[in-house]
Amino acid sequence: MTIEKTRNNDELIITLEGRLDTMTAPSLEEELKASFDGVQKLILDFKALEYISSAGLRVLLMAQKTMNKQGVMVIRNVNETIAEVFEITGFADMLTIE
Repeated sequence: MTIEKTRNNDELIITLEGRLDTMTAPSLEEELKASFDGVQKLILDFKALEYISSAGLRVLLMAQKTMNKQGVMVIRNVNETIAEVFEITGFADMLTIE
């Protein structure tokens, strides 16, 4: 998985490419934890994300909990496969998906 970060003042955009699974979720979690300071809007761009596992969902949940305290989190460009995972797991009701 490739993680690309763009910071604009208090807005952080993270673009993911590949698979967010047991092997790659720890990298995203580390990247997020190192980047949360001063972020009021977190945008996760999933346009090139092909797959998400339960490990990836756990990282999203952690990010959502953190952003609930300091701002907002938005997920953009979710493909059909990942949208279905969000629906089945109930994450579609917890996350802001554009």
